[in-house]
Amino acid sequence: MPQANHLSLEGKVVAVAADRGHRFSKRVQERIVLVAGHGVEGDAHAGPFVRHRYLARRRPRLPNLRQVHLIPSELFANLGKAGFSVAAGDLGENITTVGLDLERMPLGTLIELGPTAIVELTGLRMPCILIDRFRPGLKRQVLSSAETGPPFKSGVLGLVRAGGPVAAGDVARIRLPSSSLRALPAL
Repeated sequence: MPQANHLSLEGKVVAVAADRGHRFSKRVQERIVLVAGHGVEGDAHAGPFVRHRYLARRRPRLPNLRQVHLIPSELFANLGKAGFSVAAGDLGENITTVGLDLERMPLGTLIELGPTAIVELTGLRMPCILIDRFRPGLKRQVLSSAETGPPFKSGVLGLVRAGGPVAAGDVARIRLPSSSLRALPAL
């Protein structure tokens, strides 16, 4: 795990996306609105209880730790080098950033987005079989072969702690937790 001073603490939002349906990809929007304790207004994964279809069928009263999915745009460039064409919203993320090494941020990191929104990181997004249905062979590309660092490179998940609008061009500022540098668990 890198030390906090090696992590970039400011980046930008390059795209936002949402979808009312439970589809793998989400449609890019001009802006989204984050709602505290709920998620992205109008998105299928929003709500206080788990909305992930597999988990919701088995344990519908679990708290929703996956209200927002963020992904670094740098992943798309790396996937492009491997022959995969992937754009904002394609992997189901709500917020695409640039300049932040999201998967290396510790559990409890707060990300300030736009004028008022704040997301608390709760875990790594674990890639499932659907990623290979979207693009065959893509899952292998987002699994890390390195012994250090995150096991997956498919973004992070979080809770909305403070609501507000978020749009492409907004600044994304990191507030690291003061008490811990624990790695994010896979969700």
